[in-house]
Amino acid sequence: MPPTEPDLEQSPSTSSAVTSPSAIINLSREYTLAIQTNSYNEIWSKIHSSADGDGGAEGLTISHVLHPNRASVEEILRSAPTTHMTRLVSSYLDNSEHTSRLCLSLRESINQARSIYSPIGVLLGLIPSDSQLTSALCDLAFDTFVEFNRNENPFPSPSPSSSSPSTSTTTNSNNQFEGMRCSFLELKQQLDLRLFKARRKRRLLRRTTRGSGICLIGCTTGITIVGLVLATHAMTVMLAGSAFVLGSCGLFAIPRLKDDLDRLDAAARNTYVLNNDLCTIEKLVERLHATIESDRKLVKLGLEEGKGRRHPIEHVVQHLRNNYASLVRQLSDLDEHICLYFASVNRARSVLLDHVSEAPS
Repeated sequence: MPPTEPDLEQSPSTSSAVTSPSAIINLSREYTLAIQTNSYNEIWSKIHSSADGDGGAEGLTISHVLHPNRASVEEILRSAPTTHMTRLVSSYLDNSEHTSRLCLSLRESINQARSIYSPIGVLLGLIPSDSQLTSALCDLAFDTFVEFNRNENPFPSPSPSSSSPSTSTTTNSNNQFEGMRCSFLELKQQLDLRLFKARRKRRLLRRTTRGSGICLIGCTTGITIVGLVLATHAMTVMLAGSAFVLGSCGLFAIPRLKDDLDRLDAAARNTYVLNNDLCTIEKLVERLHATIESDRKLVKLGLEEGKGRRHPIEHVVQHLRNNYASLVRQLSDLDEHICLYFASVNRARSVLLDHVSEAPS
């Protein structure tokens, strides 16, 4: 195996000069393009066809949605140079698997939330928004509240508490999100630094190549003036010397360097977009948890007032009506961003593996 590459230097002056790809990425455009890709549509179809089938969403496993698969990843990493970047990519890929399992569990939470709120939606459709509840509708609303109150919040809390029945699940979810985020920050720092060094090297090569060309023209002109007798021998020597200078300066290395830059830029861009998808998912989960908790607390207060108490029940119905459309939209947004996450993570895994497999030993 090749020797281990030492950690790249990260002095303040160098780090500050690194231009982050995040500064030039138009996330709105990336989002629009992502939902039009075949990979997004394939993930969407796979997830929702499984959810609609007999096995339910829990029938999905990582192997169904995550590519390249674990065996392919391990094979590529074994043959890749043992460098600091390879270790970072390996850690990032491991964390992407953990986070993907969490996203699959969030898909189950979405289905549970839709099931819990389905009777609420039916109730709101039966009750006019501008009239008082009849006795029959009041009893129906109370019975619907009783059914709703039997369910726990399907989404994990952003801040675990000892009193929460889902503390262990919440802590595990937070840890997986945090692990992915920390892994992204480390990897992004190295990708940005490598991009900066590669771009600087390309600029130096271009300047050197241009200087060598000017030198060649100047030398040729000088030789012509010296005399025709010496021109033949001198020209041969100077042409050979200039060709050596051009070759040693890396004229023919520029195309390969461009390929390296393209791979680095793709890796940096995809990891950034993926991290943004993850942040959006996390915010949506926090918002959904808060919305459902608010509904549960108010429904519980309505139940404590007792059956037949029209005014408290009307107040709860109005609160649920105000929240319902927003909650349905948030569930759809989360559903969409989970599919975007899987499309993004598969693309990021592919470009990162391509980068480490093409890196020089």
